Amino acid sequence: MSGAPEGSIEIAQDGSVLRITLNRPDRRNSLSHAMIDTLVATLSSAAYDDSLRAILITGVGEHFCTGADWVATNDAGARPRTGDLVRRIPHTAHRVIELVASIQLPVVCAVRGWAVGLGCNLALAADFAVAAEDATLWEPFLERGFSPDSGSTWLLPRLVGVARARRMLLLSEKVTGDEAAQWGLIHAAAPADQVDAVAEDLLQRLANGPTVALGLTKQALAHGAHSTLSDALNQELSSLELACRASDFREGLAAFRERRAPEFRGR
Repeated sequence: MSGAPEGSIEIAQDGSVLRITLNRPDRRNSLSHAMIDTLVATLSSAAYDDSLRAILITGVGEHFCTGADWVATNDAGARPRTGDLVRRIPHTAHRVIELVASIQLPVVCAVRGWAVGLGCNLALAADFAVAAEDATLWEPFLERGFSPDSGSTWLLPRLVGVARARRMLLLSEKVTGDEAAQWGLIHAAAPADQVDAVAEDLLQRLANGPTVALGLTKQALAHGAHSTLSDALNQELSSLELACRASDFREGLAAFRERRAPEFRGR
């Protein structure tokens, strides 16, 4: 194994917001096995924590995340058993992407510098990614001699179409934050010194929203990505039935009648 420090995932609850910070700046926040395990555990716990209403993921220093630490993984040492990737990755890197995409809480990523491989896909799986205009989003898998993972072949075509997905995957083309926003790959780009402010404004809007309805809408959007219109309508109907039972639904109606802004409680 490499002598580099393992790094850490900093976790802090700020009111109803869970703040997750990747803290390994000396390795551009590349993710060790331990860090990925922490992400999985943290997101799994957040999924059923009723005190939470939104999640922010960011990185310490100049970069967001340069993906899984393949250098440490492939350092000289005992060769893993055949099938190691098939056994391990569904419960680690792939599970992180699944959790970010499916958790019924809005997830915001604030991206600076490099967002590479798993780090890039972490941002793309989030509900909203705000990147510095000069940030670099890169899927370098084929340039490194192996096929893509962590959801890139599913996320990219749906976000920017097959042609641009081919450019990013087959040609390993890098995309700036500004280009990514123009393509619709991410929510927004901002000057590097304004990324936190833009992400924070968005985060607070989401944290003050109708949390149950937000989660159900996120679930319905994911369902609609692979369903017929009829299936999507049925999913919307089921979601609506649940949303109408939430206290935030009653608050929304009351605010409409009283011509005031709603004060949602996430219930």
